[in-house]
Amino acid sequence: MVSALVLAGGRGKRMGSVQSKQYINLNGKPILYYTLKQFIKNEFIDKIVLVIPEDENDYCKKEVLEKYQLKVDKIVFGGSERQDSVYNALIELKDSSVVLIHDGARPFVSQRIINDAIKYAKVYKAAAPGVMPKDTIKIKNEDNFSISTLDRSRTVAIQTPQAFDFNLIYECHTKIKESGISVTDDTMVVEFFGNKVYIYDGEYTNIKITTPEDLILAEYLVKK
Repeated sequence: MVSALVLAGGRGKRMGSVQSKQYINLNGKPILYYTLKQFIKNEFIDKIVLVIPEDENDYCKKEVLEKYQLKVDKIVFGGSERQDSVYNALIELKDSSVVLIHDGARPFVSQRIINDAIKYAKVYKAAAPGVMPKDTIKIKNEDNFSISTLDRSRTVAIQTPQAFDFNLIYECHTKIKESGISVTDDTMVVEFFGNKVYIYDGEYTNIKITTPEDLILAEYLVKK
């Protein structure tokens, strides 16, 4: 059983929108439509769990799922933090062998990236797509002065879906929850307990829509 966990809890603060960013229209359809469509049509995905804020349940069902005839297997309500939302969904996926965790605001994930996530998770138990940053990456101090420059050829901007052996990610998330540790993504969860994450090639078009500038690029990509 290969499952996809789609996180759609973004409130759109950096977007400057009163509407949650996953419902902002791209070429007449909400961002979340394009994201879900990619997982629904993938031949290797057996189950899809969508994580949303509880107060958006009715809107999401009516304006996204029912309106565009998108079938998900389960809707789960998110927690106060991203890691809480993931944990809530993992509880519903205990029949899975592999789970893919994806940002709902990444609508241009390709079938190749999804397939590779599944393939490498089966081999390495933890995998994520990534791309080399186009900019030079520096480390700064608390006074905003540069103190070092990273070797760009060894740095990676990590994307989603991040894919895991289910037992591994569930066990690690359970320990994180019990310990009260804060993490920003799921690769950190498994790495915290000494597990390695295989990084495979992502795509520069697999953008996460976070700011108004991202929407400009997204409008171009969706029309292409």
